[in-house]
This record gives sequence, structure tokens and C-alpha cells, in this order.
Amino acid sequence: MSDGYKTIIYPVSDLEKAKAVFGALLGVEPEMDQPYYVGYKVAGQDIGLDPNGHKKGMTGPITYLHVDDIKATRQALLDASATPNDDIKDVGGGRLVGSVKDADGNVIGLIQG
Repeated sequence: MSDGYKTIIYPVSDLEKAKAVFGALLGVEPEMDQPYYVGYKVAGQDIGLDPNGHKKGMTGPITYLHVDDIKATRQALLDASATPNDDIKDVGGGRLVGSVKDADGNVIGLIQG
């Protein structure tokens, strides 16, 4: 079961400049403001800025589908010919994230929790 795409993470090289741009764009202050991640919540969506994203291989924003069972969903995608991208990891508070790539190399992000 999925709750849809609710999270978008942008890789950024200058966190302070990105915060200025996204603050102006979204019109809100970040809910989370740490050196490793800045997160906004707007209209039921999470918008994140990852200053380490480029180092992790992100070439652009990644959208994340919110799912009830990340392990089962990831396995179903792998069984359907997707390839692993990021292993599932706990990013705090019980939230699990991971990703796969489709046959064209598009990243499909998954979040549980």
C-alpha cells in the first residue's frame, strides 16, 4: 500500500544559498535545520535539502513514494527488473529510506515510517 509521492530531496552544494532560495519559494521556515539536512513541510509534502547528495551520487531531485512495507515494495520492484540503488537504512525516528533504479536508470525513492 502506498500513500503516494510525498517527499522530494534535492542535492545541494551550498546549503545556505539553497535555504534562501527554498525559503523564498516555499514561504516557510524549515522544520528541520541541521548541517546534514534541511527539511520543509508544505501542503502535506516534505521538501528536503541534502548537502551530501552529490557525494552520494544524486544528480538531481529524487521523489520518494511513501509505502507501508519498504522491504516488500523494494523486493517487488527488484523482481520486476529494477536494480538496487541505495540500501534501506534507518534515518532516525524509525523512518526507513531506500531506492532502486528502473530499466532506464531513473531513481525510485521509497520511504516507510
